[in-house]
Amino acid sequence: MAYWLMKSNPKFFGIEDLQRLKTDRWDGVRNYRARNFMRDDMKVGDQVIFYHSSAKPSGVAGIMTISKAGYPDPTQFHPEHRHYDPIATEDEPRWYMVDVKFEHAFTDVIPLLDLKFLPALEDSLLLKKGCQQLTVIPLEPKHWQAIMDIAETLDLI
Repeated sequence: MAYWLMKSNPKFFGIEDLQRLKTDRWDGVRNYRARNFMRDDMKVGDQVIFYHSSAKPSGVAGIMTISKAGYPDPTQFHPEHRHYDPIATEDEPRWYMVDVKFEHAFTDVIPLLDLKFLPALEDSLLLKKGCQQLTVIPLEPKHWQAIMDIAETLDLI
C-alpha cells in the first residue's frame, strides 16, 4: 500500500462532497507529474489525505482511499468541457484519473501552517519548494503517520 496527498479547492469539490457521494472520480488533473502518479503508481487500496487547497485555511481535511486505479479521463475528449484537450485522442489519451472512496472527514482542517512545524514533514513534497503546486503528491509512511498523529493529538479523528 502507498500513501498520497491529493488537493482540491473545496469551492469546487471538498471532503463534504465526497462524504455525500461516498465514491467519485478524481478528474481534471492537468499536470504531467501528477498524471504519471495517477496513471502509473496509484493502486486500489492506497490511502490518501484529502487536502483543501486555496481555502482559508488550506490544509488536511480528511482521508480517502483509491477505489479504482488510473484510467483515461473522459473530460479531455469533450470540447464543451472545461478540461478538454484538443491534442488528446481516445487512442492516445494524455490525461488520467482515479476513483476515490470517502473514509473519514476530520472535525476541523489541519492548517498548512501547522504542518510546516512537523519535523517529520520537512522532507515531504508537500513542503518542498517548487512542488507545492502539485495536486497529487506521494507521501512516505513517516509523512502519513505524522499527519495521522497530529490529527489524533488534536482530536480530529
